[in-house]
Amino acid sequence: MKRSLENNIKAIYLMGFFQGFLVVVPVFVPLLQGHGLSMSEVLQTQALFALTIALCEVPSGYVADIWGRRNAILLGSGLNALGFLSLLWADTFVDFLIYEAILGVGFSLISGADLALLYDTEVYLRKIGKRGAGASKSLSRLISVEAAASGTAGIGASLLLMWSMDWVVTVQAFTGFAPFLLGLLVVEAPRPGDTARDTDHGANARHILDLLLFGKPVVLWTAFAIAVFGLLAVYVFWVYQKYWEIQGVPLAWFGYIWAAFALTVSLAARYAEALEKFLGYRKLLVLIAALPLLGLFGMAFGVGWWGVICGFAVQISRGLSMTIFYEALNSRVPGDFRATVNSLVSLGVRGIFIVTGPVLGIALDSYGVSATLIGLAVLFAPLMGLVLIPLVVRIRREEAEDTLQPEPAAAL
Repeated sequence: MKRSLENNIKAIYLMGFFQGFLVVVPVFVPLLQGHGLSMSEVLQTQALFALTIALCEVPSGYVADIWGRRNAILLGSGLNALGFLSLLWADTFVDFLIYEAILGVGFSLISGADLALLYDTEVYLRKIGKRGAGASKSLSRLISVEAAASGTAGIGASLLLMWSMDWVVTVQAFTGFAPFLLGLLVVEAPRPGDTARDTDHGANARHILDLLLFGKPVVLWTAFAIAVFGLLAVYVFWVYQKYWEIQGVPLAWFGYIWAAFALTVSLAARYAEALEKFLGYRKLLVLIAALPLLGLFGMAFGVGWWGVICGFAVQISRGLSMTIFYEALNSRVPGDFRATVNSLVSLGVRGIFIVTGPVLGIALDSYGVSATLIGLAVLFAPLMGLVLIPLVVRIRREEAEDTLQPEPAAAL
């Protein structure tokens, strides 16, 4: 059992790599446009993906907590494999809607379960005296691995485009099976209460809501911060490729730019903890908020490659915020319902995108990329303040309470 648990970490890292190694993503907008879809229709497919996840996110996280994280990961990665396989014959708007629906269910099952299993594995190994990176570093490394995989996929996409877009789709269809095969290698990590798992679902639901709403205040405001910054990241994610097209960047370069952006997220996530120790959490939060605004305005007013380069600011913020916020959340949530809480947080992002995603597509088609980027900056600047200022206040209160307690709370 101990040896298998130690192998869990490597297996989850490899799963994370192949979950991020999506060669179709860096050229997904041109792929769909090549099949006759407008930007509005492209964003409608993503709205369906978000809707599917919204419907399945919390139930799937709860299933992972009750039924087992390994089982949820296997089912989700199996569905993802089938979804990527369907790209081989996808041609119409409806075909891509079906593709997104399958992936929505698959990713919702994995979302939260992989983080929770990794975190629980590290906690248990430390408990039995095994040395390791620790839960905090493991989370940042997983985020870093997934971002690095996205970068590798970007390079792969550009190389495959030397032949044709069909090669990109074919490679994605086959590499999509790797996470399922790796999932067979992981085992369930022991958790408190595993010998008598509570199947009173009503009581479990009340306990989860109590954790979020009436537990440590930092948990709730961290969840809000993840939702705001995550939503902005999703918006910009779908603007990038259209923006590069408008700036006259050749399609063959899309993958390389994507790789550089992903590497930036990976490095930012990898060194987020060290940067927090150097700057302190308050200055780091200011940096996390300032960078995407600078990036959005830079892209809106920049021309050619200068505008493309400004996008790196958004990616740095993304890597820092994911690592800092998710560590703050997971370190304050009990292991029994960690996957459910992670899923609830993701639900906040997906739920809003269901309605606003198509609106973003309409804005891009009607008003252009620059105006849309300025609108995003104007909208999110106050939202960031609304979540970060209360978060800092709650952290300071928690620190003050910690001075009266024998056990220090986890740092942000």
